[in-house]
Amino acid sequence: MIVLNAAETAAALPWDSLIKALEAMFVAPSVMPVRHHHDIQVPGEPTATLLLMPAWLPGEYAGVKLVSVYPGNGSRGLPAVNGSYMLTSGSTGELLAVVDGGELTARRTAAASALASQYLARPDSETMMMIGTGRLSLNLMQAHASVHPLRRFLVWGRSEEKVEHTARMARSLGLDAERCPDIETGVRSADIVSCATLSEEPLVQGAWLQPGCHVDLVGAFKPSMRESDDEVIRRAKVYVDTRAGALSEAGDIVQAIKNGVINEASIIGELSELVAGRVPGRSERSDITLFKSVGAAIEDLAAAILAYESTSSLHGIKAT
Repeated sequence: MIVLNAAETAAALPWDSLIKALEAMFVAPSVMPVRHHHDIQVPGEPTATLLLMPAWLPGEYAGVKLVSVYPGNGSRGLPAVNGSYMLTSGSTGELLAVVDGGELTARRTAAASALASQYLARPDSETMMMIGTGRLSLNLMQAHASVHPLRRFLVWGRSEEKVEHTARMARSLGLDAERCPDIETGVRSADIVSCATLSEEPLVQGAWLQPGCHVDLVGAFKPSMRESDDEVIRRAKVYVDTRAGALSEAGDIVQAIKNGVINEASIIGELSELVAGRVPGRSERSDITLFKSVGAAIEDLAAAILAYESTSSLHGIKAT
């Protein structure tokens, strides 16, 4: 059995290989049951969430991710997301690997957004607006930069100190990042707008979006949360990672439907349909496109398999 810590997990999941692994998994004959979603009360703090996410490739691999989201951890200087992934043999049930769940989640989430943006963002996108300064922000900037010729990164968050830190860390990774003091100005100038927050109120306003913009909504994962207003959803061509997840958990979609802005049929497609060519991606340069993700267990499975097989190869271990 292989055990991978956060650093080892990151090293085993380079962006190009991970994005390709997700793309292959979305058209593979995988099985993904509905995930378990439980609220955990934390006295004096926002409610935490426990997620159990199983998936398998029949006869090949099976796995489950246990992940917790504690919004209050930000005030303690700790990551909001923690967890582990257990990968087993799909033919014997033998435990093959335990992978750091936080790093796996952050990287596969960013890779899914980058995969979608390959089909939805303009191929000549140069400016990215990053809204949020949590763990995902650096991953999202790196992942999008791996598939687009991005030259400029604007970072906005509620804490100026965290914004400065995130921009500095991005620069250390070779990204030309700077603090954006005004969210409206940043959104208006961006080719790609990515949000990774736990916001309960809209941050991105539809009136700010310029023709040709791609909006990447990652953070809000409960019906009560949202990162965009109704006008964003109304103006955009909407895609999701999975319809089942978006229609039950994504506040940006659920609330827009409740408000009568769109209906379920307004969602053009989910990621599996997009990569398989069953629905069109961007068709016009002036299109405003939107990808909303809440996470899918097959993304975790794809990442865990890649981490296991690449690590096994490095150590001369025969992968099951």
